[in-house]
Amino acid sequence: MLCSCGSRPDRTGARRLVTPLDERIAALLLAEHAFAPATPGFVGVTVELPAALTGRHQLRHGFLSPRSPGTAALSGPPSPGLEAGIARMADDLDAATSLVGEVTPGGVRVALEAGLEGGGPLGLTRRWALAATLAPVLAAAFANSPSPEGWRSTRQARHRGLPVLRAVSDPRRAWAAYVLEQPGRGGPGLAGLARHVDALRPPVAARGHLEIDVADRQPRDGWRVVVAVTAVLLDDPRAAAAVEEITAPLAAEPALWERAARDALSDPVLAAAARACFVEAYGTLARHGARRDLRDQVAEFTERYVMRGRCPADDVLDAGAGFRPVPR
Repeated sequence: MLCSCGSRPDRTGARRLVTPLDERIAALLLAEHAFAPATPGFVGVTVELPAALTGRHQLRHGFLSPRSPGTAALSGPPSPGLEAGIARMADDLDAATSLVGEVTPGGVRVALEAGLEGGGPLGLTRRWALAATLAPVLAAAFANSPSPEGWRSTRQARHRGLPVLRAVSDPRRAWAAYVLEQPGRGGPGLAGLARHVDALRPPVAARGHLEIDVADRQPRDGWRVVVAVTAVLLDDPRAAAAVEEITAPLAAEPALWERAARDALSDPVLAAAARACFVEAYGTLARHGARRDLRDQVAEFTERYVMRGRCPADDVLDAGAGFRPVPR
């Protein structure tokens, strides 16, 4: 239970009321703040950096903040479009070198608008369901934290028991239920609930906007591919409708998150979905006149990995080095 009842003394010796917060109230609050309906278009990017950092630092566009011992998060602002979001993050990665030295981007999170109330491919209900079925496909394609046992992504292995969410009539309630089912609490009251939500890192989160957290560290500046593919497949109405058709059958697949983390694109079902999704992403980028270098980078990743049923982790596994144990 997320609750704190009664009152307690403050520093002046007076007693202040602590508002009770039971599961029902917590669920209502979570549902209320899950989505801020908005037309898709703005893109936000966060990358993890291996760096010991104290305090929050303003960069050219966003902030560099400590996340855990040895890890910092570089969070860019909501940007008007894919290319602006990528350009701003590139600027901030350059600026971060003065604080942390050589920058090696780690995991990548992409933030997109929640979508609109109502139906349609840009409606928030359909976007929530689409993000949930697309997420394991992207996680498999971008897997790159392997283990000696052959898992492609130890980072996503922690989600191996997660079901692929079927379409739901009320994504707000679905998000609230997920949050309250997770172990660990941030303490009593509203502040504790907020800390609990902030600490959760599911593949798809509702934080007012949609947050997609599926990509491990990518080779070189491969974080750009993660942002480009994720954003165009969810934000372009035509691409979203196509990907909805491609990924809808995945909701019935057993142990799909385990397969994405362990087998990645060596799994034939995930491989087929990834091929179709990445072809759709490249076509959408070309249709929108995206920069040639970005289109070429997506094409190169698609040819090198996706079309061959491989992911970046396979390069590491082939070399037989750079492993971390799978969490149990």
